[in-house]
Amino acid sequence: MNTAIIIAGGSGHRMGQDIPKQFINVYDKPVIVYTLESFQRHPMVDAIEVVCIDGWHDILWAYAKQFNITKLKWVISGGDSAQESIRNGVYHLEEHCSPDDTVIIHDGIRPLVDPEVLDDVIRVCNTYGNGVTSLPYNEQIFVIDDETSTTKYIPRETLRRVATPQAYKYGLLLSSYRRAFAEEIGIYGSSYTNTMMVELGERLYFAKGSDKNIKLTTKDDLEIFKGYLTAEKDQWLK
Repeated sequence: MNTAIIIAGGSGHRMGQDIPKQFINVYDKPVIVYTLESFQRHPMVDAIEVVCIDGWHDILWAYAKQFNITKLKWVISGGDSAQESIRNGVYHLEEHCSPDDTVIIHDGIRPLVDPEVLDDVIRVCNTYGNGVTSLPYNEQIFVIDDETSTTKYIPRETLRRVATPQAYKYGLLLSSYRRAFAEEIGIYGSSYTNTMMVELGERLYFAKGSDKNIKLTTKDDLEIFKGYLTAEKDQWLK
């Protein structure tokens, strides 16, 4: 079974709006629904769990009914950090998933998930035990020497940008979160499942990514998202 954990537990202060950014309406549809629809449509996704900010559970269930998100099976509360929210989602699935099941972790505020990206992250996970969406890094990266200058750069050929969706075999995911929180490894600050896994000594395997898979953090990101929704593809482009 392939189960998606959608992380929608944040309050979205950086967006500067009165409601959590995952519930902002874009063309009469909440952002979180765009995300859920990508997983609803994908034939390899069997079930969806949403880790949701408190006070919005009933609203999310209502949206699922309105937009026919039939794969949504569970809505649970998040934690005080991204890692606590993911942990809550992972622990809740213990009665529903077997160790060999694939669990896909995805940010609720990344609404443009290409089916090819989901295809590949599931494929890589089935081959190696995990798969992380990634892209080459196309900019030059310099290391800060002081506040105004640098003398060192990192060759971009050695870098990859990693985002969600990420997929892991459930047995690995569950044991890793238990160990991480017991030993306080990879759970603080900006840590996420992928960085935690590396700190625990796991090797990660790259899957296909997409530049459209943007994270909606600021108002400018919302405008980019709206542009993608209304853009028409040029037929001559290969």
